[in-house]
Amino acid sequence: MRGAASLGYLLARTSDTLADTLAASVDIRLGCLDQFEKAIANAGPAPRWPLAFLNGLRDPRERHLLECTGEILEGLQKIPSSEAVLVREVLAIIVSGQKLDLTRFAHATREHPIALADDAALGDYTWRVAGCVGEFWTKLGFLTLGKRYSVSSTADLLKLGSDYGQGLQMVNILRDLPADLAAGRCYLPVANPMDRDVLLECHRKWLTPTRKWINEGKCYSSRLISRRLRAATVLPALLAEKTLDGMIDATWEILETRVKIPRREVYESLVTAFF
Repeated sequence: MRGAASLGYLLARTSDTLADTLAASVDIRLGCLDQFEKAIANAGPAPRWPLAFLNGLRDPRERHLLECTGEILEGLQKIPSSEAVLVREVLAIIVSGQKLDLTRFAHATREHPIALADDAALGDYTWRVAGCVGEFWTKLGFLTLGKRYSVSSTADLLKLGSDYGQGLQMVNILRDLPADLAAGRCYLPVANPMDRDVLLECHRKWLTPTRKWINEGKCYSSRLISRRLRAATVLPALLAEKTLDGMIDATWEILETRVKIPRREVYESLVTAFF
């Protein structure tokens, strides 16, 4: 699985960088994502990013990643065509979510934040940027390993994988609530995103379903045959559980510090995942 999974990650990390570079206007970022989307689908040449866009990147590693876009796209041509189909499929969904995000929050500011309309909009967003990744992981596993991937059916794991991906994204949303709000974005569907009491109430409400989705990830991993795959698949769930534990009854001040897991506990989770 490693080749296509790694390539999919690099491509998704590239589109994420394009979407999140605040130094560029929304229109420029949308244009770059359009170019990238066409190149992935083999409908356009490898993008040449504007120098002003590259100069606006604060992390030199992100600039290096964008400068290597052509090489990454060449890698997509070299993997088996059946695997490339899956990579293109999941990237099309991820980029659609990122473009929707940019459009939705185009005029949002710290003083005038915009919140998602309802639970359905939140579910759609988390599926586009993360739930589809759980489905990709499942399809790729069965494609490359066949019966050596899992004892469960593809349909069962597709549902578990989608829920797991959405749960991981919800952990990010709950953890990053103050930081996102400072940028004008509120992924929790509330009537008034400026009302902290309402935000905290909604935050507490989503902790329970998020934990359920994370448990689906643990169930997913338990159905995999390879120990390495089980470890790689369950580790994010173990870390997510610890993050959720740190947000139980959290005040706004605690959320502003961005709940983090001590490195020692990360290593402990890695050992737990493997054994």
